[in-house]
Amino acid sequence: MSSAGERKARRWRLARRAFSLGFLILLPVLLFLLARSIDWREVIAALREYHPTTLLLGLLVALGGYSVFSSFDVLSRFYIGHPLPVRRVYPVAFVCNAFNLNLSTWVGGVAMRYRLYSRLGMSAADITRILSFSVVTNWFGYMLLAGLLFSSGIPRLPESWTSGSVSLRLIGALLLAVCAGYLLACRFATRRQWGWKRYRFSLPTLRVALMQAGLGMSNWATMALLLYVLLPDRAEYFEVLAVLLVSSIAGVIAHIPAGLGVLEAVFIALLHAKIGKSSLLAALIGYRVLYFLIPLLLACAVYLWLERRARRLKKSRRSKAAEHGSA
Repeated sequence: MSSAGERKARRWRLARRAFSLGFLILLPVLLFLLARSIDWREVIAALREYHPTTLLLGLLVALGGYSVFSSFDVLSRFYIGHPLPVRRVYPVAFVCNAFNLNLSTWVGGVAMRYRLYSRLGMSAADITRILSFSVVTNWFGYMLLAGLLFSSGIPRLPESWTSGSVSLRLIGALLLAVCAGYLLACRFATRRQWGWKRYRFSLPTLRVALMQAGLGMSNWATMALLLYVLLPDRAEYFEVLAVLLVSSIAGVIAHIPAGLGVLEAVFIALLHAKIGKSSLLAALIGYRVLYFLIPLLLACAVYLWLERRARRLKKSRRSKAAEHGSA
């Protein structure tokens, strides 16, 4: 290897070590700040309002939702043709998604994916492709559901928002047009790849795009189902789903981890005429506990296991390399 190549490799190793050290320092700090920001007395009071059976059903729905959410990375792995076994992809995806929802996309969605997948031997280019494909899957499903609901006049906006209802229908129609364009491109486009340097995006086949649609829509539908389980009987599922979609994009625009405050504000503004504010707040607190906090606690345990396992694999590779070199 040339001296220039050696210097580049050395700088890359130093950058990776600095990133790993910074990440390991930052992660517990963010978790501590998250724990401090939660009013635990309010959480306990809200959960006591529910029958244990309802909470158990909600937890099962939440875990089912994470199973679907983590399948994005599994589909991405088949899409890029990487040999990493599914049994290793799934726990990494679960951990990254739980941290993503609680601590922001940059921490869970990006930094943690690069750390965990790279320790399993995946290249930065393949990690980028998995990340980008998963993001497309998520928002493709979002746009399909939002397009169908918004163009149908769901959610029903307050009477004072008359112009907003028309705009929402137009947004829904536009989203459906974008989704149709993506599907048509996947089926008929002659140019299949775009990219920059080593990072390339290839249009999937129509079959894979339809699988993206199914997984993406199922993910958002399951999140809404959890809220529906926790809300009073007078709640309507498709209206709850539509309000969740509105609040989610508002949370992305506000760029607040877990959409803190945004979710509550949108739900109260759109559903307070039908459901009391106290019932809404209790359901939203339960939703955050079951879909955000409990999976985050589980993800912390899985993350520590993955780190320990990665260290063992690294030592094993080093010992095998040493044995091969001595032979």
